[in-house]
Amino acid sequence: MDNKKLELLAPARDLRTGMDAIDCGADAVYIGAERFSARVSAGNTLQDIEKLAKYAHRYGAKAYIAVNTILSDEELTWAQKLIHQLWNLGADAAIVQDMGLLETGLPPIPLIASTQAHNTTPEKVLFLEKAGFKRVILARELTLEEIKGIRAKTSVELEAFVHGALCVCYSGNCYLSYALGGRSGNRGECAQPCRKLYTLKDAAGEVIAANKHLLSLKDLNLSRRLAHLAAAGVTSFKIEGRLKDRDYVRNVVAAYRRELDKLIEKQGLARASIGKSFTGFQPDLNKTFNRGYTDYFLDGNPVAVASPDTPKFVGEALGPATEVKNGSFRLREAAKLHPGDGISYFDRTGVLAGSLVNGVTDGRVRADNLKGMDNGTQIYRNLDREFLKAIERGSVPRRFALTLEFSEYSGGFLLKASDERGAAAEVKLRGVKAAAQKPEAAMDTIRKQLSKLGETDFYLAGLELKLSKPYFIPVGALNDLRRDVLAALEHTVPAPAPRPEAPLVPNDYPYPETSLEFSANVLNAKAARFYRRHGVKEIAMAAEGGADLGDKPLMTTKFCLRRQLGLCKKGKSVEPLFLEDGEGRRFRLEFDCARCVMKLYFASKAAE
Repeated sequence: MDNKKLELLAPARDLRTGMDAIDCGADAVYIGAERFSARVSAGNTLQDIEKLAKYAHRYGAKAYIAVNTILSDEELTWAQKLIHQLWNLGADAAIVQDMGLLETGLPPIPLIASTQAHNTTPEKVLFLEKAGFKRVILARELTLEEIKGIRAKTSVELEAFVHGALCVCYSGNCYLSYALGGRSGNRGECAQPCRKLYTLKDAAGEVIAANKHLLSLKDLNLSRRLAHLAAAGVTSFKIEGRLKDRDYVRNVVAAYRRELDKLIEKQGLARASIGKSFTGFQPDLNKTFNRGYTDYFLDGNPVAVASPDTPKFVGEALGPATEVKNGSFRLREAAKLHPGDGISYFDRTGVLAGSLVNGVTDGRVRADNLKGMDNGTQIYRNLDREFLKAIERGSVPRRFALTLEFSEYSGGFLLKASDERGAAAEVKLRGVKAAAQKPEAAMDTIRKQLSKLGETDFYLAGLELKLSKPYFIPVGALNDLRRDVLAALEHTVPAPAPRPEAPLVPNDYPYPETSLEFSANVLNAKAARFYRRHGVKEIAMAAEGGADLGDKPLMTTKFCLRRQLGLCKKGKSVEPLFLEDGEGRRFRLEFDCARCVMKLYFASKAAE
């Protein structure tokens, strides 16, 4: 992708959601194939992927396919075949984690290094560039300065997450789900134990925090930081959410399209696709699922990045309840609520509760279930029925910019049309030219009739009238002229440019390290062969291949509970803390304060 172009990249759970994302302004979508996607429950058929790619290409947008799990030796053969099929069906790139794929003989499909590959340093990103990747998805934990440092030493395209759920652990380096129940995040099966309740204790057993979602983070929202990311070298802005529904994708994509367009216009940049989306609603990021928002580590080490009270969607704050009685309560902002809306609140035990609104009368809200609500309880709206209806109402047309020029010639009139696809056509209206008796009205009629694009694929970007004087032209003739030129325009649409190809050329550019721990996630012989060719001498087996996790870190994270709870010692050595879940399991937290890293281990084993 041209670095002067900025790409809005949206998730697609399925074909319909992917088409919605394109309609709402995405420049590219990423979607999981039938197998080997890091969201195992969001697989799609080859037929649907082909349809989505074709739909995206209509607007010069792209379809990237996630094949980003680590693979067994047997699976590599199937994954290679799958990627060949995806390329033949029109996919624009494959997102991969397993380096064994680069040893299998892939088609010339551009490769994108998944964030699961742990892309955190200039050395690692440069290596991936030299190995043949055309794009690298950066770790979410990176600061702006770290991104700038990567950009200064590399030329590969940089993609960064800007919105959505955050893993508490570095992507690709979380083994807690696998260790507890055999469901591997690197195999697309994470059970999300980070969203569970935990109690934190010190070495003496004193409780520091009880029954909280201590490892659950807020959601990322960098909608106001796009200019900073672009200045740092990011050209693809990625929305997380391949498990999210259509309403979420429509709203979030429309919101980011609006913000990115402002940046593009202000800085004189370019979009990565064509066509303008006409949404029939005002996007609002506060109205679809989130756990509260954070900039995460963009500016350094933040404190308030966790959502310990609940991993669920709390909603928009509406104010405190008063006069709670008989299934109703009074609310100053009651007029904002409507029957069918959802409200939530933390009950007197601290648990998130919710109800549907039955009615609103004179500042009083009636609801199904208000158990545990007291006077003064903060009320939130987590379902805005009218907003969702606006999102779901009809389609969101994406139309091409059309320029018209209406002029005269010796035998009549000429209408020229051109659009942003590169199509151009002209149609003549032959006949006697009659001067208008009402010049101003005649010119208004010409403009009005030629501008009526209705439900066509176009919106009018410009109309120029080149007439020596006002003429009277029948409305029917103008309408015919407009329809005829649009029909002719479709026959001149240029053939799409060939997809960029990126054939792999094996080399021996040295990997930044000469030994790999289990956290490098090497599960197959070809991945090991890849790393050995690049100078790695010692390679440990991945956890999923049988590595003993008893004394290994199950999580490595920049998120620090000491910092979150005000217990940071500013780089000094500290004692371990201990997490306990509700199933009798105990984990030890080790703190590398010099590097601001927290690691989680089983409590019964010694640290590495």
